[in-house]
Amino acid sequence: MHADAAAELVREQPVITTERLDLRPLRPSDVGLIAHYTADRRVAEGTRAIPHPLPPGAADGFVARAMDPERSEDVWAIDGARHGLGEVLGVVSLTRMEDSQSELGFWVGAGFWNTGFASEAVSGLVSVNPHGARTLFAEVFQDNPGSARVLTNCGFAYLGDAESWSVARNNRVPTWTYLRRMAG
Repeated sequence: MHADAAAELVREQPVITTERLDLRPLRPSDVGLIAHYTADRRVAEGTRAIPHPLPPGAADGFVARAMDPERSEDVWAIDGARHGLGEVLGVVSLTRMEDSQSELGFWVGAGFWNTGFASEAVSGLVSVNPHGARTLFAEVFQDNPGSARVLTNCGFAYLGDAESWSVARNNRVPTWTYLRRMAG
């Protein structure tokens, strides 16, 4: 593939519509809600990269990186505005890896836990497979069985145990790794 065509693919990020949600690229107006949700220790500690306490400007930097044409991670806002909910309920992302593989990540604000929004967003993203990945990977902390259920509900299979660093916890945390083979 020509380099310009590859760069254009990186920039293109489709809007994905599910029954209750729109998954759309982040925009500058999302900073406030992202900062609000990720300032919650429970949300931050469920991720590898969100610090707690959230430093000033962290959400601005996250949105700026998500909007960068040269990004390696595509981030979608989980937007419920079409159904009278917030413009950002959380985010779902895909990070390009080698060999037609992507890593899936997601979080939702604590007020939206156990609503099915995370499963609906992940399922919608997986069904479209915007990276054209042949394999998707995902990882959750072992003390977060709700996120593990989201993955298994969306067709991911348990692959094994590992550990990852959590910035919010300032420690290594045991993880479960999941894989989903995509239709080829």
